[in-house]
Amino acid sequence: MRLPTLGGDPTRIDEDAATALLHEAIERGVNYVDTAYIYHGGQSEHFLGRALSGGWRQKVLLATKLPVWEVKTQADFERLLDAQLKKLGTDHIDLYQIHGFDAVTPLDETLRALDDLVRQGKVRYIGASNLAGWQLMKALGISAQHGLARFESIQSYYTIAGRDLEREVVPVVKDQQVGVMVWSPLAGGLLSGKYMRDGSGPEGSRRVSFDFPPVNKDRAFDILDVVRAVAEELNATVPQIALAWLLHQPAVTSVIIGAK
Repeated sequence: MRLPTLGGDPTRIDEDAATALLHEAIERGVNYVDTAYIYHGGQSEHFLGRALSGGWRQKVLLATKLPVWEVKTQADFERLLDAQLKKLGTDHIDLYQIHGFDAVTPLDETLRALDDLVRQGKVRYIGASNLAGWQLMKALGISAQHGLARFESIQSYYTIAGRDLEREVVPVVKDQQVGVMVWSPLAGGLLSGKYMRDGSGPEGSRRVSFDFPPVNKDRAFDILDVVRAVAEELNATVPQIALAWLLHQPAVTSVIIGAK
């Protein structure tokens, strides 16, 4: 899960509400929490660190991401990670992920730097986010060739209304046994069932002011018509059906839910 925001504004966090929701989620069985260096203007890690103090940290797998475009040397990697560890109030990151593809820095340099962090014990596993299939496969090949820690997971956008991932990434992860964690599994709320074809939605909801990720709306609403019918038949909600569809895909390990 990710921290909730105020009125759907991605820069404003209601810290008390976020902490209460996180603790309830953990008590109900959520055991993986995802954040990033750049979320909420750099404040998300601070808030999460405070929320996980007092013994809560030991109950979850903690993941964060680094902006690869801001780090170029091993010293940069260590400096950034040390700052993140301090904000998060922990001595290690369970899953440390690159937040996108760096077209400037050679992949082998990035992987060697990440491998050093794993060997130091500051990072347990490494992952990636938003890589194309060929980029992920190239990284896996480099790690295998040089005996480096490899990307064990990838975060990608994937929904019943947006299945581009199936063209290249899904075949790679299934073949290479890489986990997939889906971000925005409800397409930025579009698959919640509360938006209409004309673009209207509840006041203050995220997609009204932040229309992301891009979705073929006509196709998505055609799919929603079917999902609604299935939900009614099963006495379930539209988002429950959309999430269940994802969780039944063989390539998907888990989904990342944002809540408020």
